[in-house]
Amino acid sequence: MGVRANGVTRAENIRNVVFVGSSGSGKTTLVEALALAAGAVNRAGRVEDGTSLSDYDEIEQRRHRSVQLSVVPVQWGGVKINMIDTPGYADFVGELRAGLRAADAALFVVSAADGVEGVGGASRALWEECASVGMPRAIVLTHLDTARADFEEMRQTCQALLGGGSTENVLALHLPVYGPAGADGHRSATGLTELLEQRVADYSGGKRTWTEPVFDDRALAERARERLIEGIIAESEDETLMDRYLGGEPIELATLMADLERAVARGRFHPVLFAAPATGDGRQGLGTIELLDLITTGFPTPIEHPVSARRLSDGSEPVALHCDPAGDLAAEVVRTSSDPYVGRVSLVRVFSGTLHADDTVHIGGQGTAADHDEDERIGGVTAPFGREQRPMSEAVAGDIAYVTKLGHARTGDTLSGTGAPLLIEPWPIPEPLLPTAIRAHGRTDEDKLPQGLARLVAEDPALRVENNERTHQLVLWSLGEAQRDVALERLRNRFGVDVDVEETRIPLRETFAEKAGGRGRHVKQSGGHGQYAVCEIEVEPLAEGSGIEFVDKVIGGAVPRQFINSVEKGVRAQAEHGVTGDNPLVDIRVTLLDGKAHSVDSSDAAFQTAGALALRDAAAGSRMALLEPIALVEVRVPDDHLGAALTDLSVRRARILGTEPADPGRTLIRAQVPESELVHYATELRSLAHGVAQFTREYLRHDPMPVHLAEKVRDRPTGART
Repeated sequence: MGVRANGVTRAENIRNVVFVGSSGSGKTTLVEALALAAGAVNRAGRVEDGTSLSDYDEIEQRRHRSVQLSVVPVQWGGVKINMIDTPGYADFVGELRAGLRAADAALFVVSAADGVEGVGGASRALWEECASVGMPRAIVLTHLDTARADFEEMRQTCQALLGGGSTENVLALHLPVYGPAGADGHRSATGLTELLEQRVADYSGGKRTWTEPVFDDRALAERARERLIEGIIAESEDETLMDRYLGGEPIELATLMADLERAVARGRFHPVLFAAPATGDGRQGLGTIELLDLITTGFPTPIEHPVSARRLSDGSEPVALHCDPAGDLAAEVVRTSSDPYVGRVSLVRVFSGTLHADDTVHIGGQGTAADHDEDERIGGVTAPFGREQRPMSEAVAGDIAYVTKLGHARTGDTLSGTGAPLLIEPWPIPEPLLPTAIRAHGRTDEDKLPQGLARLVAEDPALRVENNERTHQLVLWSLGEAQRDVALERLRNRFGVDVDVEETRIPLRETFAEKAGGRGRHVKQSGGHGQYAVCEIEVEPLAEGSGIEFVDKVIGGAVPRQFINSVEKGVRAQAEHGVTGDNPLVDIRVTLLDGKAHSVDSSDAAFQTAGALALRDAAAGSRMALLEPIALVEVRVPDDHLGAALTDLSVRRARILGTEPADPGRTLIRAQVPESELVHYATELRSLAHGVAQFTREYLRHDPMPVHLAEKVRDRPTGART
């Protein structure tokens, strides 16, 4: 058995590869070139006109940028390769992490024209993340034909930044071959020299042909070949190879190739290749055949990439799931989307068992909602291919496919058999740190907004929706402005919901800065029973976290016992609503000293009102402190941006707690920062550190706001306070 037209029958005939790289590195173009070289398409597409295999969303066409994960399957040498194209922009790292979850190996795509910035901290962090789980990786250099490209410089940069301190396991397999210089003096790459085979793959005619090597720099090629052979031997399981090589004994090419493939599959050797798209329809792009060969022979099969899952029935410890088509079904939803014609579509990676069309599956998730623990019948099973979805009868363990009609499945959920429900251990989702307050534009939008937001969050778990009880705002949390804008555009175009963005308010509090007294008098007579209540109180500030403390010191029954509790209710209600604005009052002791009552007109309601008036009267004659929330912030920043990050934090009124070395080349900054200074910090930190810094935040406490800032806040209209 082998590859079938609509799928595969054995997991060893599948390779799942995720393409990772910064925005503009050429990932999508490379996927197109590989599909063209494999014969899956007969022409390369364009994002702009909507013909690209990877980018077919309307938003992507308008923005000329990938914003979501996509899968392009091709056949090569009897193997099905699922190429997983991921967005390069930092805001869509949730899609990237989903791609890493679905893949068994990663291709890091680096633009040779972008210099060091193209493989900066973001790529290095992802490289290290893949290393932590042993994921095999290779590096592909693109844009070699641009005037600024320098293959050797970029190869050395990749070694330095991605080698994990070693330069022996990040080595080039090929060297580019350049044609004659044009009128502008620029030379284009026309082929590549295969260092092990010592032959040239010539792509100048649009198809790969073999020629004898002609070196511009023979010494450079010989050094590169020696480094490559030594790097392969260093990772070989045959400990005698190095002694034989150092002793001058030639090592067979077949032995070197076999050891290279094993070292790559184990994630211990990371080859550097290069590629360029074809210049016309039906042509093979430079280096594409070599890349396809590496994927099929050097990257691991799904059998070599188990995941952990636990049984829901007994709550046992997680166990490794083996990639067995005959085993218990366990598949994970790596992304969801809504199709106007077929409804919700789920892209799933099958880790165990076989998924058939019309199967009834159990949906399990990490949440506690009812829709995370139920059975549902799926519709069709299809293979993704750009705008098309090609029917499949089944998806076996190791494969990736679309399934339809799972109305309750969300990204990250597990699909398993109804008789033996399983839950796959989740992958880490970055915490969204950019808040955006939104409100429905009109009455019809109010009705559709909750459902639209729920569907957005189901599709993208890197989004979070918060209904802030203190500010009475609906807040959409995202990773950055680009992700937020795409979410709001989808909300409008896909779900028909228009929203208005408003200034995000910070939940402030207030307290008394000094001891004060107040008198509340509520006397009304309008025929029949009137209202009569008078009370006198004293207010003093307490330590943070003390809440509202009420003390009764009334002497002689000036306030009847049955109305003492009424005064307290009135005080607490007024404190909840605030006394100088709409911010709750906290951390005070209120002492009831005296009062007056009427035998007929006094009542519970009258004394509640008097208690509230007394608290407001005390605040009117006292200094009040506005309290703002303070967050504990941890910033991981490259060392060369440390000074700028510290300066920026000081401008934000931060209290720096200290710095310490973090990952290699990075520093961890700990600081206490007012949350009002963090509203736009996610995007501003990215700009400051060129997208290679991250931060976390955690609520710590409320502290008094500086007087001059508090005055500005109080001068704003109610509802407009930040």
